[in-house]
Amino acid sequence: MNIVFMGTPDFAVPSLEALVNSEHRVLAVFTQPDKPVGRKHVLTPPDVKVCAEKHGIPVFQPDTLRDENSVEELKSLAPDVIVVVAYGKLLPKAVLDIPKKGCINVHGSLLPKYRGAAPIQQAVLNGDRVSGVTTMYMGEGLDTGDILLTAETEIGVNETSAELFDRLSVLGAELLIKTLSELDSITPKKQDDSLATYTSKITRELCPIDWTKKNTEIHNQVRGLQTWPVAVTSLGGKELKIHSTLLCDESGEPGKVILTEPLTVACGEGSLVIKELQFSGKKRMDSKSFLLGHSLSVGDRLG
Repeated sequence: MNIVFMGTPDFAVPSLEALVNSEHRVLAVFTQPDKPVGRKHVLTPPDVKVCAEKHGIPVFQPDTLRDENSVEELKSLAPDVIVVVAYGKLLPKAVLDIPKKGCINVHGSLLPKYRGAAPIQQAVLNGDRVSGVTTMYMGEGLDTGDILLTAETEIGVNETSAELFDRLSVLGAELLIKTLSELDSITPKKQDDSLATYTSKITRELCPIDWTKKNTEIHNQVRGLQTWPVAVTSLGGKELKIHSTLLCDESGEPGKVILTEPLTVACGEGSLVIKELQFSGKKRMDSKSFLLGHSLSVGDRLG
């Protein structure tokens, strides 16, 4: 099939690579405009653009798909299918109506659970044990289209959202190719809107750790906010990023260090072993290295 691919971040790259290496033909790639990144605001292309240019695929970066020029450009390409993976824009009806076989989206959850912007992080933040990917026909709503295929995977008890993100991006690429190969024989399934849940964008407001919560809740927070924006607490008035933890059954006053070998902090219920941490603006390190350079004793308090 002749395909127009729409995607932006690294999550979409395995799907684009899979299409390039398949029997299908990628006519063009639509992605978000280059954006300034870092303190020096270096204009940086999206990961999908880098991938497309590597394979010599034409790249379009319109600010919107709601203008006549973008619609006409897509019509001139005459795709059989438009494949969308984490593009970051809703497709208007004028675009949805262009491909002969519809617009197919790869979404990082088992719909209708976790529609919206941050399904992978939310699954980890909520402590889910199972996640997956869904391919669906796109409609005008937010992730409301008919389901084509799904693929499930277990979430490890210590797995971070970044690690799950990488695994689901590969699983999504595999499911996409399977979906396209079986498209004519798949019976689309309508979503049960009564079971739908929605996710919002991840913000820094989620970062501060409340040590009075259960250790499982804080552990999920640490895992879910990797690698951005990262769970934080404080030590000696300085912000301290917590990158990695393990569940522990030891108990004590919430927020207090109850062991230094390994570095263990009490929670409202249970405790957490802190494996990796970092003062803001300093190097990320394991707790053993951290303790060699910073005075931290049993009874000291975080937060």
